[in-house]
Amino acid sequence: MRILITNDDGIHAPGLVSLERIARALSEDVTVIAPETDQSGVSHSLSLSTPLRLRHIGEKRYAVSGTPTDCVIMGVQHVLKGKAPDLILSGVNRGQNIAEDVTYSGTIAAAMEGTLLGIPSIALSQALGIGGGEGLRWNCAEQHGPMVIRKLLAHGFSKGVLFNVNFPDCEPDEVAGVSVTTQGQRNQSALIDVVEREDFRGGSYYWLAFRRETPTRVEGTDLWAMFQKRISISPLHLNLSDVAALQRLADVFEAVS
Repeated sequence: MRILITNDDGIHAPGLVSLERIARALSEDVTVIAPETDQSGVSHSLSLSTPLRLRHIGEKRYAVSGTPTDCVIMGVQHVLKGKAPDLILSGVNRGQNIAEDVTYSGTIAAAMEGTLLGIPSIALSQALGIGGGEGLRWNCAEQHGPMVIRKLLAHGFSKGVLFNVNFPDCEPDEVAGVSVTTQGQRNQSALIDVVEREDFRGGSYYWLAFRRETPTRVEGTDLWAMFQKRISISPLHLNLSDVAALQRLADVFEAVS
């Protein structure tokens, strides 16, 4: 099995080291293609206005001067052209990608791009600050990751579907189980502050700052799973159409036509 791995935290991120260990537990044929710098929060963006640089930094290891989506495209269409990967793994992200994080995450976007290219793709993240102590428990993802991926591969991937996997903030032997979950929801307006600062010339600049908040833990969601110390697996579909609203909306416009 040929595996392509990437992330959004950058080529030197410790989570990428963890992901490579997970991938090598599944196959000896692993290629690493990751952004040169931290690309957290870039979502599914492409570099269209600037050229990309591809740097070969070791055997089957490459850094790209672009986004996670750029990395997947460069990997599949250039580096591995003619020998496409059988699986794309993205992560292991520094911190959970749950609830609204799904729409911002470059980690998940890389898996989305892989899915668009017709390749089974999984995003993996290690939770931080949800019931745990100081530091990231990469060993949780490393120990449980191969098992989760094997089961997902055995289950199979429907067209247009990727899997978003989050590991809880606890030691591996404290994991309470695995839950298949839906995407949770936070009160996003209460989470983000715009912090104004002043530079040495008196000009204003701004940081987007995230506040800590205890969210509503609806059972069966990815948020709930993290607080229950359970591994969360959320199937995500690339088709964002609201099927339930289609007929209602059609009825509204038929009434005025």
